[in-house]
Amino acid sequence: MTSCKEDKGLSRTLPPLQEQNTNLYAEGFAIDHSELFDVLHIKNPWPKADKHYKFAMIPKENAPKVTLNKNEFDGILTTPIQTIVVTSTTHIPALELLGVEQTLIGFPGTDYVSSEKTRARIDNNSIRELGKNEGINTEVLLELRPDVVVAFGVDGTNKSMETIEKAGITVIYNGDWVEKSPLAKAEWIKFFGALYNKDDKAKSIFKQIETDYLEAKSIASNATSQPTVLCGAMHKDVWYLPSGTSPEAQFLKDANVNYLWSDTKDAGSLALSFEAVYEKAQDAQLWLSPSYYISYEALEASNAHYTAFDAFQNRSVFTFSNTTGKTGGVLYYELGISRPDLVLKDMIKVCHPELLSDYETTFFKPLK
Repeated sequence: MTSCKEDKGLSRTLPPLQEQNTNLYAEGFAIDHSELFDVLHIKNPWPKADKHYKFAMIPKENAPKVTLNKNEFDGILTTPIQTIVVTSTTHIPALELLGVEQTLIGFPGTDYVSSEKTRARIDNNSIRELGKNEGINTEVLLELRPDVVVAFGVDGTNKSMETIEKAGITVIYNGDWVEKSPLAKAEWIKFFGALYNKDDKAKSIFKQIETDYLEAKSIASNATSQPTVLCGAMHKDVWYLPSGTSPEAQFLKDANVNYLWSDTKDAGSLALSFEAVYEKAQDAQLWLSPSYYISYEALEASNAHYTAFDAFQNRSVFTFSNTTGKTGGVLYYELGISRPDLVLKDMIKVCHPELLSDYETTFFKPLK
């Protein structure tokens, strides 16, 4: 826990598995196992989703033995899949952790990718650029014809994905971002494990992440004080910050800090006026994640009133926005969902530096 360099790839020997038939945290997907094939259920791919998706996954060696009614499934796949297109940078770490990143053949917005391993494949043209996610280049995608497109949707209406499905390519919506806790989001590595017949490896990786997260939480519980914390910043005339029921607030709770809005129960982000935030947080000891601002100068230029906060004056503002890949992609947005253990350790280092004295943060750095 106190080592300077964290194992971002979890390449160390993974712990032995205890058989688990259900997810420990994630609610948005489930996998039913049978002797000849598995069934992947996608239950909550976007907020308030009313559709349940069901996919049959047949191991290649069992394919001759299985006859299924196509009308009963939203897709039937032979596993392990050989080629894939994902549509969010948050999907890429799972592929790399499972050692199947070479199957990724297309991505929308490749400049947002931070991973050096996947960037190298982009640079040598092994991964095709598919344009913007909201208007994906369906012509290129149909030319690539991947076995699966892993998409994400905000409301179930996506014309591009409808076109792809009509062409006979399986589209699966990944709902990791809808989950209610950091560990629930990370557990979606098991979803990717199912596509590649790597269920055991996915379970082992998640178990190690969970173990490291809970160990960090336990270390944080030894803190002798709870610094007061402010989050977010203004967008136009509204200050957005995490609700007390959000995964972001869960990180702060597990880091053993006093998040000033921890008692709020709203769904989604809180939207407050500057005055309401200033009244409550003007003397907050720490300010985390001030939107996309990477320097005090930029923060002040955006709104001179920010300088009135104690955290600004005391240079106690920390951001993940200045930790980027070589083409500008923010590492936190890519790796943070898969590695909540690293996020939590970062927060503990920032808020209780004495507990992880030699630890080097992965995402959060002092504002420039």
